[in-house]
Amino acid sequence: MSTLSVMIVTVFVIGYMCIALESLTKINKAAIALLMCVLCWTLLMMGPGAYYPTVEPNGLLHHISEVIEHHLGDAAGTLFFLMGAMTIVEIVDSNGGFNFVRDTMKTRSKRKLLWRVAFMTFFLSAILDNLTTSIVMIMVLRKLVQQREERLIYASLIIVSANSGGAFSPIGDVTTIMLWIKGVITTQGVISELLLPSLVSMIVPAFILQYSLKGKFDAAQNLQVAEVSQFTKAQRTAIFWLGVGGLVFVPIFKTITHLPPFMGILLVLGVLWTVTEIFHYNTSEDDTMAKRVSDLLSRIDMSTIMFFLGILMAVAVLQEIGVLTALGEGLNEAFSGNYYLIDGIIGVLSSIVDNVPLVAGCMGMYPVAAEGAMAVDGIFWQLLAYCAGVGGSMLIIGSAAGVVVMGLEKITFGWYLKRITWIAFVGYLAGILCYWAERMLLF
Repeated sequence: MSTLSVMIVTVFVIGYMCIALESLTKINKAAIALLMCVLCWTLLMMGPGAYYPTVEPNGLLHHISEVIEHHLGDAAGTLFFLMGAMTIVEIVDSNGGFNFVRDTMKTRSKRKLLWRVAFMTFFLSAILDNLTTSIVMIMVLRKLVQQREERLIYASLIIVSANSGGAFSPIGDVTTIMLWIKGVITTQGVISELLLPSLVSMIVPAFILQYSLKGKFDAAQNLQVAEVSQFTKAQRTAIFWLGVGGLVFVPIFKTITHLPPFMGILLVLGVLWTVTEIFHYNTSEDDTMAKRVSDLLSRIDMSTIMFFLGILMAVAVLQEIGVLTALGEGLNEAFSGNYYLIDGIIGVLSSIVDNVPLVAGCMGMYPVAAEGAMAVDGIFWQLLAYCAGVGGSMLIIGSAAGVVVMGLEKITFGWYLKRITWIAFVGYLAGILCYWAERMLLF
């Protein structure tokens, strides 16, 4: 590595350390992420010619502008999807749409609720996606658990369950979507082979976490009466199905139109907003639903959005200078032929850096073979889908689900690292072991 590359990596590592120690430094992680992003790109501009040798010196600045715009476009797509999904869920929630989900999960037993949350999150994540599911489940959880320390345990399990559930579905996680669209895994193959390992990676952490909860809730704690809404029951039901049905429709919309997922989210948000306006027209309240939805938009935690932007753009620099690709090649040389170790380490790395460029790097490095581990639905690709998805649970900033729950519930990096990381890691290893046993005995 060149001196400049070492400097960029050093800035990234120091920035990452400051984010990890947020509870000690008392500096908001978003500020650190933005500084880290700008410093990394500034260092890159001190000697860009070394990283783009094929580009003419006269066109170098224009090329870098295009590169930044490309990465910013990818990040913006994720951020608009996040903001749109959060707003849709807030609209549904503010009109009592999730009351029936709350009623289904309602129980006074803390451990029973833990298992209900785990399984509902796991299977919802496979149908929607882990990001949207996390938002929905946190909204439901807020209606069921009032005590903050206990809610953080449930919220952490939501992250683990959402990532595990997204790993066995071709539309459940952005990395499985990438592999599925590339054609290296099939719908039937990924579901049949990864369902059991993904389930194990959720059950093991849930089993360990249940011992953090004892006894029952107070009689009034999680049996709140639904908030009074200006809409009728039929209108609330319509809003619920438009919101949740719309979220389910997003991957279908993407398949039909080939537009990015955030366009589907914006379509659903526009329709839902319009329908609530029409419903409100006949109510007697003075304020308009436009004001209500605008208020919901203003409640979005912008510091989380800024943090996500900073992290994604900083990782983009590592991608541009070839660090991620070099890391993948190094793994391949060090553990030649042992795909369990290679994918296992990639999974651990996916909790530190964004798993999207990691998986993208793997798809570029490893060609699809006609048969063997690198064939369609081969060990390497199946295990990559599992490891990149489930591995993100090990750190709270290792997945989109973790970042959004971090923003909604104000979970600190340090708390999660101390209380949950080792539990998620045990579940992660148990799932890999299950996949190995499956391959030995069944496939």
